[in-house]
Amino acid sequence: MKAIVQRVKEAKVLVAGEIIGAIGRGALIFLAVEKTDTEADVEAMVKKISFLRMFPSPEGGRMELANFEVNGEYLVVSQFTLAADLSKGNRPSFDNAAPPELAEKLYEFFVQKLKVGPCRVATGKFRAMMDVPLVNDGPVTFIL
Repeated sequence: MKAIVQRVKEAKVLVAGEIIGAIGRGALIFLAVEKTDTEADVEAMVKKISFLRMFPSPEGGRMELANFEVNGEYLVVSQFTLAADLSKGNRPSFDNAAPPELAEKLYEFFVQKLKVGPCRVATGKFRAMMDVPLVNDGPVTFIL
């Protein structure tokens, strides 16, 4: 499982020009499920992201606060291309990506687990072509 987590001032997902998910301050999560991933992997990733200190303390400076501590929101977008292997040639190999049935199941499980926390969670649409406009805050971006 791979995730890109970006601290944002706002972000939204559009499918066919229609907004299907939007957040204000918080974290945009691009999530890729790989074929060896399990529910235990999902739970570990949710825990890591939920407590990730990516916001500065009120005094400024170091990143001391997690998303829930600043009343942040999450926007979760499935992105299988994060599972690409680019080690050979110029064409990405997606052999590591989970088949769509497993990927969707674990993506939905990820969203469900994230919603257990105090933060509001919005989503994209699985297997859809999406536009994802965002205002990156910092920029602050983490690869997990």
